[in-house]
Amino acid sequence: MSVHIKAAVGEIASTVIMPGDPLRAKYIAEFFLQDAKLVSNTRNVLFYTGTYNGKPVTVGASGMGCASIGIYSFELYNEYGVENIIRIGTSGSYYAEVGLYDIINVSASYSESTFAKFAFEMEGECMLPSEKLENKINETAAAMGLQLRNSPVHCSDIFYRKDMHIPAIAEKNKCVSVEMETFALFANAKYLGKNAACILTISDVIPTHEAISADDRERSLKPMIELALNSMNSEG
Repeated sequence: MSVHIKAAVGEIASTVIMPGDPLRAKYIAEFFLQDAKLVSNTRNVLFYTGTYNGKPVTVGASGMGCASIGIYSFELYNEYGVENIIRIGTSGSYYAEVGLYDIINVSASYSESTFAKFAFEMEGECMLPSEKLENKINETAAAMGLQLRNSPVHCSDIFYRKDMHIPAIAEKNKCVSVEMETFALFANAKYLGKNAACILTISDVIPTHEAISADDRERSLKPMIELALNSMNSEG
């Protein structure tokens, strides 16, 4: 048991899928895992462990933002012996040509966040995924016939802005979209010598104001969920 996760040691698998939303974790556990068991619900942040194609996997929520995923992923890695985490989530596209339902395998996370600097004395605005998991996602997508964009993203601490323009850091580094968690996850994995990656589905296109409807969201995220589970199935 850790400060924020009440599961006993041994109840968390070495591979973890992390959506942001606790209810999405519940949905994945109920519809994709076999023999799923709720192992933690502290603060209503839900973690389930079950099997996928016969191999153990845990799915648990990260919450929103670097601060939240920074806590949960650190405890998973450091106190539960987790080796691999794939974050799955939605992302807002900065460009019209990166459209709804496009799936991104994050190749780099650029951020103005000071998370890595003050947590681990890591300088720089870029954190990278683990090459091992990034490559596994690409291989699995090819086997599934899924088309991926391997692209850098902007990891922002800000959801609402005064001016809805592309921030300078995103424009400079050719970030195709924005999300809020990868920078901290990748920093934790680097510091602790673990593996992390992120798969995102474009849920809205900022310049055109297109968005996936709430009713269509779960169905539209299924390819990303299956890609993450299949990628992790051969790990750990």
